[in-house]
Amino acid sequence: MKTLEDLRAIREKAQRELASRSSAAKYRISVAMGTCGIAAGARNVMSAILDELNKRNVTQAVVTQTGCLGYCDQEPMVQVTGPNNVTITYGKVTPEAARRIVDEHILKDSVVSAYVFKQG
Repeated sequence: MKTLEDLRAIREKAQRELASRSSAAKYRISVAMGTCGIAAGARNVMSAILDELNKRNVTQAVVTQTGCLGYCDQEPMVQVTGPNNVTITYGKVTPEAARRIVDEHILKDSVVSAYVFKQG
């Protein structure tokens, strides 16, 4: 069993690592996890993104979740913000599309136009 001090040290270390990853990330990926997004499969999309990033050992992206983006008919939705602060919003993202977004957008700097809902 860990002591309270051990647990605090683990928490502080994790917070420092997350802060350093967040500030060094080239891309920020947000998955809309509102009720409509979850009902449309956003959890599977989030899992696919995390899995693909881990399999490819990608450290240049940070993944977060957000609420409903207001376009429920486009769920599941994923937003990718690049180093130029331009945000690409992808709609009707499947787990396979999510893996493609990681491959092409995150790793090759090429927007996956087939799934773009909104740009800018």
